[in-house]
Amino acid sequence: MAGIIGGASTEPDGGARSSAGSNASITHRARSVLAIRGFRRLWGVTYLCSVGDWLSLLALTSLVTKMTNGYSAQSFAFAAVVLTQLLPGLLFAPLGGLLADRFDRRKVMIVCDVLRCGLFVSIAVVGAPLWLFVANFLIGCCSMMWIPSKDAAVPNLLRRSDQVETAAQLGLVMTYGIAAITGAGMYAIITGITTNLNLQPDPEGLGMAKIIVVVIGLLYLTSAILIATRIPELSTRDTPLAQARKAEKKAAQESGEKLGFGAMVRDAARFVRTTPLVRGLLIGMIGAFAAAGALIGSANLYASSLRGGASTFGLLIVAMFIGLATGMAGSPKLARRLPHNRLFGIAIVLAGVTLTLVALSPHLVVSLLTVVIVGACAGAAFLTGVTIIGTQVEDAIRGRINAIYQSLMKVILAGTLALTPLLVGLVRPHPIEVWGRPMTIDGTRPVLLGAGLLAALVGVIAYRQMDDRRTEPILADLLNVIRRKPRRSTGLLIAVEGDIASDTSMQARLLADWLERPGAKEVLLATDPTLDDERLRSVLTGAQLAGARAHALVAAAVRADIVERQIRPALDRGALVVMERFVDSPLAHLSAAADLDPAELEGLADWATARLRPDVTILLDRDPSTLDPAQRRSSSTDHWQVQRVLTEMASADPDRYVVVDADGSPEEVAVRVRIAVQTALTGRRLGSLVPSDSLAPVEVRTTEVRAT
Repeated sequence: MAGIIGGASTEPDGGARSSAGSNASITHRARSVLAIRGFRRLWGVTYLCSVGDWLSLLALTSLVTKMTNGYSAQSFAFAAVVLTQLLPGLLFAPLGGLLADRFDRRKVMIVCDVLRCGLFVSIAVVGAPLWLFVANFLIGCCSMMWIPSKDAAVPNLLRRSDQVETAAQLGLVMTYGIAAITGAGMYAIITGITTNLNLQPDPEGLGMAKIIVVVIGLLYLTSAILIATRIPELSTRDTPLAQARKAEKKAAQESGEKLGFGAMVRDAARFVRTTPLVRGLLIGMIGAFAAAGALIGSANLYASSLRGGASTFGLLIVAMFIGLATGMAGSPKLARRLPHNRLFGIAIVLAGVTLTLVALSPHLVVSLLTVVIVGACAGAAFLTGVTIIGTQVEDAIRGRINAIYQSLMKVILAGTLALTPLLVGLVRPHPIEVWGRPMTIDGTRPVLLGAGLLAALVGVIAYRQMDDRRTEPILADLLNVIRRKPRRSTGLLIAVEGDIASDTSMQARLLADWLERPGAKEVLLATDPTLDDERLRSVLTGAQLAGARAHALVAAAVRADIVERQIRPALDRGALVVMERFVDSPLAHLSAAADLDPAELEGLADWATARLRPDVTILLDRDPSTLDPAQRRSSSTDHWQVQRVLTEMASADPDRYVVVDADGSPEEVAVRVRIAVQTALTGRRLGSLVPSDSLAPVEVRTTEVRAT
């Protein structure tokens, strides 16, 4: 539902934690993800391919430099190597997303790695500069096919959705940390040994450069072999959403409809256009990467404007990478107190505002501090964006969205890096003094200022597109961050309690049906697990349990399962959950029928549900004397005792409970329940969650019965 303000309320001692691992240390979370065999092996494959990527940039640059003569030709050759590696990302990344969504991702990765191996070997064999550029372009195309398949497959390898963020962190650490250092180190060691020991196969050094290129090809061949033989899990697509998409595809094929690449492109475009979360994500990345490109493209001249030299430029680059690492490491902690969609927009806005301070900075110390903040915000935004795609985009279209995300990043970075020098050159340098210290006002200052303002503006637009908690002030979430309180879920939990199971079941179903309307957010009807005999039998596994305490433990276990599997994820998605007989009714029955201590039962329920409590509890108050014989499972005295216990619970917490007269026909009671829900939510400024026709007569829907 649009405009949800409070989520399902939790106790302040940490009951909002969705899992024990969410607050674990980075080391523990990394170990839990690496303990998954499929992901661990893919992480190793990522290492091999990333080392090959970094080593290829250095090796091909060295090789093409040795193949050309003259300073200008060598300078152009270096630029051509970089361009031919970048150009495929601008042209073919969307095609990689289509392949990732249409075909077996494991097979796509194997074919791409084999092709990359063959192309690198061909560069060494042919030995011509023109073919080097052509092959490098084709290698980049293969990479653009490989990356979306890998990124889209990662969430299917994990056990829980909260592991996606940690997996993304590990991937970034491997690609831009361990692999980059390994690639550069290998190149330095190989070239250093051959130079110092005079082991060159030929005087020009072409032979050793070609050997390095062949070694790179063997790295990709090793990757293909490992994927083919050791990671069969990459072909897995067994999530519920993926199964639904498969069924949809099969139905379309049976009806004669062809799902070609054109249809998949239109499907992806329609998904981006109609999904505010993804649309805001892509809009936000425009501002983020434009700011990053402006900062990187003007960093050298900006260092000169601070009256610094090469060392100042180096310090600015180091500060940027320190900020990136800090942002990527710290964003998971922030995400526990701030929703990902809000964290993404806020990070981009803060990056833009801080970049304007970089533009106005008169001193190197101020510049370094602000550049670190810009880098931290960019790192947090990038990791948050990857996490959103991995957790909130369905498997069937995730590859295309990943590809769009990657290609947009390259397009914006390339365009900004190309445009920044032109804009900087429009302003002539002017030396001035600030607080007695000389500095230069040149074109870098207005360019950085404009990029910062653009990023802040785009960040605001992205935030407004992605935010699903607009009725809840952003300051409340920011205060949670400052006070280190866990964030509240974006959904809403309504419980329907009462003595008679048939009454609560009927009214919960009617309420969920009424709340569902076109264009609204998801409504989940969660039924009482203890009423499902088949599910209870599967839990008990044939055990004969007759004791009241044993039944209480079983009921707590089943409720813990439904909270963890259904209710908590739905609340985190922003859904409106209607739960039949959540906790109070079972507690009242066990307390009245088995004479168990209510305090002990409540403690057991708190532990099982992680102290999750409904935002609104509808208590159906029915006179036990009006019950039909079929509704009386025990004596009327037991019904009066259960009703008394429920009434006492409502009296103890009047802010959460709404007592509704349950005597009368189901249609009449349904109208009273609707009025009660609308009144309760309106009183909490949540009136936009419920339909406006709450007082109108209602039809009882008997044709559809939903199962949890």
